Amino acid sequence: MNTRLALILSVLLHPLLMPTYLFGLLFLFVPEVLGVNALSGSAQSSLLVLLFLNTFMAPALVIYYFYRLGHVKSLHLDTLRDRRLPYIVTILIYSFATYLFGWQFQPISELAPNIAVVLGSITISMAVVALVSLRWKISAHATGMGGSLGAIACLFLRYGDNTLFYPLILGILITGWLMSARLHLNAHTPAQVGAGLVLGMGVSTIAIFVFF
Repeated sequence: MNTRLALILSVLLHPLLMPTYLFGLLFLFVPEVLGVNALSGSAQSSLLVLLFLNTFMAPALVIYYFYRLGHVKSLHLDTLRDRRLPYIVTILIYSFATYLFGWQFQPISELAPNIAVVLGSITISMAVVALVSLRWKISAHATGMGGSLGAIACLFLRYGDNTLFYPLILGILITGWLMSARLHLNAHTPAQVGAGLVLGMGVSTIAIFVFF
Protein backbone atom coordinates (compact mmCIF):
# COMPACT_ATOMS: atom_id res chain seq x y z
CA MET A 1 0.00 0.00 0.00
CA ASN A 2 1.40 3.41 -0.96
CA THR A 3 1.39 6.38 1.37
CA ARG A 4 -1.15 8.42 -0.62
CA LEU A 5 -3.71 5.62 -0.54
CA ALA A 6 -3.09 5.11 3.17
CA LEU A 7 -3.73 8.81 3.81
CA ILE A 8 -6.91 8.79 1.72
CA LEU A 9 -8.25 5.78 3.61
CA SER A 10 -7.40 7.40 6.95
CA VAL A 11 -9.31 10.56 5.99
CA LEU A 12 -12.33 8.86 4.41
CA LEU A 13 -12.61 6.42 7.32
CA HIS A 14 -12.02 8.97 10.06
CA PRO A 15 -13.54 7.86 13.40
CA LEU A 16 -15.93 10.83 13.44
CA LEU A 17 -17.36 9.77 10.07
CA MET A 18 -18.02 6.16 11.07
CA PRO A 19 -21.38 6.85 12.81
CA THR A 20 -22.72 8.49 9.64
CA TYR A 21 -21.55 5.58 7.49
CA LEU A 22 -23.02 3.04 9.90
CA PHE A 23 -26.40 4.75 10.23
CA GLY A 24 -26.55 5.32 6.48
CA LEU A 25 -25.95 1.63 5.85
CA LEU A 26 -28.52 0.54 8.44
CA PHE A 27 -31.11 3.01 7.13
CA LEU A 28 -30.59 1.60 3.64
CA PHE A 29 -30.48 -2.13 4.34
CA VAL A 30 -32.31 -2.77 7.64
CA PRO A 31 -34.41 0.30 8.52
CA GLU A 32 -36.87 -1.87 10.44
CA VAL A 33 -34.16 -2.84 12.93
CA LEU A 34 -33.70 0.78 13.96
CA GLY A 35 -37.40 1.58 13.61
CA VAL A 36 -36.97 4.21 10.89
CA ASN A 37 -38.92 2.18 8.31
CA ALA A 38 -42.04 4.10 9.43
CA LEU A 39 -40.43 7.31 8.14
CA SER A 40 -40.47 8.46 4.55
CA GLY A 41 -37.30 8.46 2.47
CA SER A 42 -36.92 12.21 2.80
CA ALA A 43 -37.44 12.02 6.56
CA GLN A 44 -34.76 9.32 6.83
CA SER A 45 -32.38 11.50 4.79
CA SER A 46 -33.05 14.46 7.07
CA LEU A 47 -32.45 12.27 10.11
CA LEU A 48 -29.15 11.08 8.67
CA VAL A 49 -28.09 14.68 8.06
CA LEU A 50 -28.97 15.53 11.65
CA LEU A 51 -26.87 12.62 12.87
CA PHE A 52 -24.00 13.79 10.65
CA LEU A 53 -24.19 17.28 12.13
CA ASN A 54 -24.14 15.93 15.68
CA THR A 55 -21.50 13.23 15.28
CA PHE A 56 -19.12 14.82 12.76
CA MET A 57 -19.62 18.52 12.15
CA ALA A 58 -20.00 19.60 15.77
CA PRO A 59 -16.89 17.83 17.15
CA ALA A 60 -14.86 18.56 14.00
CA LEU A 61 -15.53 22.29 14.29
CA VAL A 62 -14.61 22.28 17.97
CA ILE A 63 -11.36 20.41 17.27
CA TYR A 64 -10.52 22.87 14.49
CA TYR A 65 -11.23 25.74 16.88
CA PHE A 66 -8.82 24.21 19.41
CA TYR A 67 -6.24 23.90 16.64
CA ARG A 68 -6.62 27.55 15.68
CA LEU A 69 -6.21 28.57 19.32
CA GLY A 70 -3.06 26.50 19.62
CA HIS A 71 -4.46 24.01 22.12
CA VAL A 72 -3.93 21.25 19.55
CA LYS A 73 -0.71 21.16 17.55
CA SER A 74 -1.98 18.93 14.73
CA LEU A 75 -5.42 18.07 13.41
CA HIS A 76 -4.20 14.50 13.08
CA LEU A 77 -4.02 14.31 16.90
CA ASP A 78 -0.76 12.41 16.65
CA THR A 79 0.30 12.81 20.27
CA LEU A 80 -1.37 11.73 23.48
CA ARG A 81 -1.37 15.33 24.67
CA ASP A 82 -3.18 16.53 21.54
CA ARG A 83 -5.84 13.86 21.99
CA ARG A 84 -6.97 14.71 25.51
CA LEU A 85 -9.02 17.89 25.11
CA PRO A 86 -10.62 16.95 21.76
CA TYR A 87 -11.59 13.54 23.12
CA ILE A 88 -13.22 15.01 26.21
CA VAL A 89 -15.25 17.50 24.18
CA THR A 90 -16.23 14.88 21.61
CA ILE A 91 -17.45 12.53 24.35
CA LEU A 92 -19.57 15.34 25.79
CA ILE A 93 -21.06 16.10 22.36
CA TYR A 94 -21.82 12.43 21.70
CA SER A 95 -23.34 12.03 25.16
CA PHE A 96 -25.60 15.01 24.52
CA ALA A 97 -26.57 13.60 21.11
CA THR A 98 -27.41 10.25 22.72
CA TYR A 99 -29.63 12.05 25.22
CA LEU A 100 -31.38 14.04 22.49
CA PHE A 101 -32.08 11.05 20.24
CA GLY A 102 -33.01 8.83 23.17
CA TRP A 103 -35.31 11.14 25.09
CA GLN A 104 -35.89 14.55 23.53
CA PHE A 105 -36.40 14.19 19.77
CA GLN A 106 -40.02 13.17 19.39
CA PRO A 107 -41.23 10.99 17.75
CA ILE A 108 -37.74 9.64 16.88
CA SER A 109 -37.03 8.61 20.46
CA GLU A 110 -40.23 6.53 20.47
CA LEU A 111 -40.10 5.14 16.93
CA ALA A 112 -36.36 4.45 16.81
CA PRO A 113 -34.91 4.08 20.33
CA ASN A 114 -32.13 1.88 18.95
CA ILE A 115 -30.53 4.96 17.41
CA ALA A 116 -29.71 6.10 20.94
CA VAL A 117 -28.38 2.62 21.77
CA VAL A 118 -25.93 2.79 18.85
CA LEU A 119 -24.92 6.34 19.76
CA GLY A 120 -24.48 5.32 23.37
CA SER A 121 -22.23 2.40 22.45
CA ILE A 122 -20.11 4.70 20.28
CA THR A 123 -19.84 7.16 23.17
CA ILE A 124 -18.72 4.41 25.54
CA SER A 125 -16.09 3.23 23.05
CA MET A 126 -14.78 6.78 22.74
CA ALA A 127 -14.67 7.18 26.51
CA VAL A 128 -12.59 4.01 26.83
CA VAL A 129 -10.28 5.19 24.05
CA ALA A 130 -9.87 8.51 25.85
CA LEU A 131 -9.02 6.80 29.13
CA VAL A 132 -6.53 4.43 27.51
CA SER A 133 -5.01 7.33 25.57
CA LEU A 134 -3.92 8.93 28.82
CA ARG A 135 -1.12 6.36 28.81
CA TRP A 136 -1.17 4.49 25.50
CA LYS A 137 -2.00 5.46 21.91
CA ILE A 138 -4.78 3.03 21.10
CA SER A 139 -6.13 3.37 17.55
CA ALA A 140 -9.35 5.40 17.36
CA HIS A 141 -9.61 4.52 13.65
CA ALA A 142 -9.58 0.80 14.44
CA THR A 143 -12.05 1.31 17.30
CA GLY A 144 -14.51 3.12 15.03
CA MET A 145 -14.19 0.57 12.26
CA GLY A 146 -14.39 -2.31 14.72
CA GLY A 147 -17.54 -0.88 16.25
CA SER A 148 -19.21 -0.55 12.87
CA LEU A 149 -18.10 -3.99 11.73
CA GLY A 150 -19.20 -5.53 15.01
CA ALA A 151 -22.63 -3.89 14.76
CA ILE A 152 -23.18 -5.17 11.22
CA ALA A 153 -22.00 -8.68 12.12
CA CYS A 154 -24.15 -8.87 15.26
CA LEU A 155 -27.27 -7.63 13.47
CA PHE A 156 -26.64 -10.17 10.71
CA LEU A 157 -26.29 -12.99 13.22
CA ARG A 158 -29.16 -11.91 15.47
CA TYR A 159 -31.78 -11.16 12.83
CA GLY A 160 -30.51 -13.38 10.03
CA ASP A 161 -31.12 -10.65 7.46
CA ASN A 162 -29.26 -11.71 4.32
CA THR A 163 -29.26 -8.12 3.03
CA LEU A 164 -26.41 -7.47 5.46
CA PHE A 165 -24.21 -10.27 4.10
CA TYR A 166 -22.50 -8.26 1.36
CA PRO A 167 -22.08 -5.13 3.54
CA LEU A 168 -20.48 -7.41 6.13
CA ILE A 169 -18.01 -8.85 3.62
CA LEU A 170 -17.20 -5.36 2.34
CA GLY A 171 -16.78 -4.16 5.93
CA ILE A 172 -14.26 -6.91 6.64
CA LEU A 173 -12.25 -5.95 3.57
CA ILE A 174 -12.35 -2.23 4.40
CA THR A 175 -11.30 -2.96 7.98
CA GLY A 176 -8.28 -4.84 6.72
CA TRP A 177 -7.34 -1.98 4.36
CA LEU A 178 -7.73 0.62 7.10
CA MET A 179 -5.63 -1.29 9.60
CA SER A 180 -2.94 -1.78 6.96
CA ALA A 181 -3.08 1.95 6.19
CA ARG A 182 -2.60 2.95 9.83
CA LEU A 183 0.36 0.59 10.14
CA HIS A 184 1.86 1.80 6.85
CA LEU A 185 1.72 5.40 8.08
CA ASN A 186 3.41 4.36 11.33
CA ALA A 187 0.48 5.96 13.16
CA HIS A 188 0.16 2.92 15.43
CA THR A 189 1.74 -0.37 16.34
CA PRO A 190 -0.02 -3.67 15.53
CA ALA A 191 -0.97 -3.98 19.20
CA GLN A 192 -2.60 -0.53 19.24
CA VAL A 193 -4.57 -1.27 16.08
CA GLY A 194 -5.60 -4.71 17.31
CA ALA A 195 -6.67 -3.37 20.69
CA GLY A 196 -8.81 -0.70 19.04
CA LEU A 197 -10.49 -3.26 16.81
CA VAL A 198 -11.28 -5.57 19.73
CA LEU A 199 -12.57 -2.66 21.83
CA GLY A 200 -14.92 -1.40 19.12
CA MET A 201 -16.27 -4.85 18.29
CA GLY A 202 -16.68 -5.76 21.95
CA VAL A 203 -18.71 -2.69 22.90
CA SER A 204 -20.97 -2.87 19.82
CA THR A 205 -21.55 -6.61 20.37
CA ILE A 206 -22.66 -6.07 23.95
CA ALA A 207 -24.89 -3.14 23.00
CA ILE A 208 -26.73 -5.03 20.27
CA PHE A 209 -27.19 -8.37 22.03
CA VAL A 210 -28.22 -6.76 25.34
CA PHE A 211 -30.24 -3.70 24.32
CA PHE A 212 -31.67 -4.37 20.83
